[in-house]
Amino acid sequence: MSFDLKGLIASRLGENYDLHARHLNRTLVDVQRIIGFDRVYANAQGAWLYDLEGNAYLDFLSGYSVYNVGRNHPSVKRAIHDVLELDLPNMVQMDCSLLSGLLAEALLKKTPPHLDAVFFCNSGAESVEGAIKFARAATGRAGLLSLDGSFHGLSNGALSVMGDEHFREGFGPLLQSCERVPKNDLAALEKRLSTRQFAAFIIEPVQGKGVNLPAGDFYQQAQRLCRQYGTLLVCDEVQTGLGRTGRWWGFEHWDLEPDIITVAKSLSGGYVPCAAVITRRSIYQKTFSRLDRCVVHSSTFGRNNLAMACGLATLQVIEEENLVERARTVGAELLARISKLKEKHSLIKEVRGLGLMIAIEFHEPREMAMRMGWKFLHKVEPELFGQMLVTGLLSKHRVLSQLAGHGMDVVKILPPLIIGEKEIAHFVGALDSVLDACRKFPGPMWDLGANFVKHTLKRSNTAESATKAG
Repeated sequence: MSFDLKGLIASRLGENYDLHARHLNRTLVDVQRIIGFDRVYANAQGAWLYDLEGNAYLDFLSGYSVYNVGRNHPSVKRAIHDVLELDLPNMVQMDCSLLSGLLAEALLKKTPPHLDAVFFCNSGAESVEGAIKFARAATGRAGLLSLDGSFHGLSNGALSVMGDEHFREGFGPLLQSCERVPKNDLAALEKRLSTRQFAAFIIEPVQGKGVNLPAGDFYQQAQRLCRQYGTLLVCDEVQTGLGRTGRWWGFEHWDLEPDIITVAKSLSGGYVPCAAVITRRSIYQKTFSRLDRCVVHSSTFGRNNLAMACGLATLQVIEEENLVERARTVGAELLARISKLKEKHSLIKEVRGLGLMIAIEFHEPREMAMRMGWKFLHKVEPELFGQMLVTGLLSKHRVLSQLAGHGMDVVKILPPLIIGEKEIAHFVGALDSVLDACRKFPGPMWDLGANFVKHTLKRSNTAESATKAG
């Protein structure tokens, strides 16, 4: 009997969370159930997800910016079918496949001319690991420098340059010679770079955690200092690349010329993991420096045909559908419409972002009733207010968004670059409605927050009891 995947899915769909609780990350399942994210999605198209009952959900999370071209784009889907029908040889390893050469060529057409060599891998974290190795091999230095608050991935090397202690906790010791400097502090940066011990200074053009941008000419001056002291500038474009910020690459907003860029997420088209390290040929060859070192850095699945086909199709879709320009214009409209809500809602502190990478930051409101609710939640954990809003958007309006980071009063949205007026109006209306509901204290929204408090205190008490027992 042949394998019947469609029949298997049809017979078991709905068991998702029970299966994960038994066999995968049960803590994640617990969190999803507490915050009301335990929905079962049956299919997806473009900017929308659909549950078992056919209800539509607006996807303003995009798989953490994987779905720049939208979910299940027909052109990417067709590319996968074409590769499978061709029965091409795949991952021979001791060969040079056509598709990986074609994708490298296509990517380099979208980067500045000084970047002329590509290494393919599978994920954003893996691309950062590759960038670390290339930088160390090219400079002969061990040190790695990054910014406070940065996010670069969760594998060992990527975690070592992570600027968010929440993710680093409990996993040490990590790589040695890794340091972080405060954002926008040129004096601190020069003090470290002047030691000439750092191989690379790694930045996200727009920080994913919180959607934070640099002040003034910080990035340009940082690049100048890197050149002065022989440190390579690495731009982590895993989330900001391929049109997300309204330019092909985030670094273009500051006219930077990075020595290395890392790419992943949306390069996959949402189907097959695909990532890359793009750099100068002179840097690349310092890693592959002799004939016996031609595979000293490698990734088994990095150049597989399915991933390469997805990458090629995705680049063409972005180009043909003018999604970079669309992200810039639609993003500006969405940013303006959300910002206008500040006139009505004192909870909103700031709306910021570039293109379709947007954060809405909140602060203590003027109104007495809401201030009581605000203080009630923040007394327990600062991010509970933001999570209350994210859950309210999903449960009341079927809008998927995210909390921008641990300990933040920031809601983050990463819509697909294909969105239009329908999606903008839906999101802005939903946010307006949820913030209106916050005016009623006590009320349903604050009851939701109180439920989070209950679970948070229960978790803290359990952890405290376990510590005492130990």
